[in-house]
Amino acid sequence: MITARQSRAARALLGWTQETLADKARVSLTALKRLESESGLEVYESTRDQVRRAFEANGVVFLNSDRGEGVMVVQGKGGARPL
Repeated sequence: MITARQSRAARALLGWTQETLADKARVSLTALKRLESESGLEVYESTRDQVRRAFEANGVVFLNSDRGEGVMVVQGKGGARPL
């Protein structure tokens, strides 16, 4: 599951605004703002899935472990930039 922090970090790595991500993920801007809120607002799982897919289509890899969470952008064959 993509978290609010991961979504904001992935957007920053790609240089995307919330409007850009909402358009690419085909979700409403309101739904995206709810997803990225730290207030724990309810978000449909389908919204999270569409946002995750939009990021992954643009090279974002989501990282989750017992030590924390993060994102990384993989750029072609050359390597990655961890966050």
